[in-house]
Amino acid sequence: MTRSSEGQCVLAVDVGGTTIKGAVFGEDGQFRHALVVPSRADDDPVEAVRSLCRQLRDDALALGATPAAIGVVTPGLVDETEGVVRYAANLRFRNVPLRAFIGADLGLPVAVGHDARAAGIAEAVAGAASGLDNFLLLPLGTGIAAAVVVHGAPVPGATGSAGEVGHMPVYPGGEPCSCGQRGCLEVYASAGGLARRYARLGGTPGLDSQAIAEAVATDPVARTVWDDATQALGTALATLTLTLDPARIILGGGLADAGVLFFDPVRDALHAALAWRTPPPLLRSAFGAQAAQVGAAIMARRKADLPVPDGWGVPELARTGAGPYV
Repeated sequence: MTRSSEGQCVLAVDVGGTTIKGAVFGEDGQFRHALVVPSRADDDPVEAVRSLCRQLRDDALALGATPAAIGVVTPGLVDETEGVVRYAANLRFRNVPLRAFIGADLGLPVAVGHDARAAGIAEAVAGAASGLDNFLLLPLGTGIAAAVVVHGAPVPGATGSAGEVGHMPVYPGGEPCSCGQRGCLEVYASAGGLARRYARLGGTPGLDSQAIAEAVATDPVARTVWDDATQALGTALATLTLTLDPARIILGGGLADAGVLFFDPVRDALHAALAWRTPPPLLRSAFGAQAAQVGAAIMARRKADLPVPDGWGVPELARTGAGPYV
């Protein structure tokens, strides 16, 4: 890391079920530095997040940049007003006062939010939903949640749990989910669920969703789980379309990186489930797996009362910080 004068910056942290991703964003929205650690590397998952935040602050200072604020986003039930993660099963978080912890550690303003809603903010400012007031964004990663954007703002819901579409029952009585239900969407159509089903049905152990996508043409088990995933997602998107009537649906996360192999059958399933109306356009996220991180940076700028012009956080630059397909 080369020291240089970078001026004011914001820090952004995306806490996922597999990794914790941190980044330093310059005033122009460009990545200056990225840091990734496993989210389960520490016996204390809260300390793992706090440790990364401290390291990210130190790295920014080493670059010659002055952090103005930090945005931290997680899955689960997030009270954005209080800055508390009420419950996140994959992270072993329950009633964690992240804003208070990180604020005390760093001495900076802290914005805490939901990862999917943060991703929606990024897509609205500079991505695939630019200029739209009503859209859906579904990042498909370890789990599945949705950003439901209505009249230009992400909808949190009465309890902060709006958009937990990964637990929609798409196959009633189907395979068990970690939430205690059966047949949930994320069992079949998340990157993590796809890999688990593939191994459980007799596929080569240890393959991730990218490897499974590459094997679809020659591996019958890969084809089966892929077809189940795309059918389940298309069915869920039809239900969401009939409920919310979005102008556009955006898919992000690792599975979306498979391109037409994934999008074509999902579109077909969505069309088939909407016999009497035209489905909304289905697009790939402009920011991919980095959308939540970019959204966290935008939240940090707003927390610091810094401007966020349209186009802030250029997608091409955000992708340079992206990790491998997950």
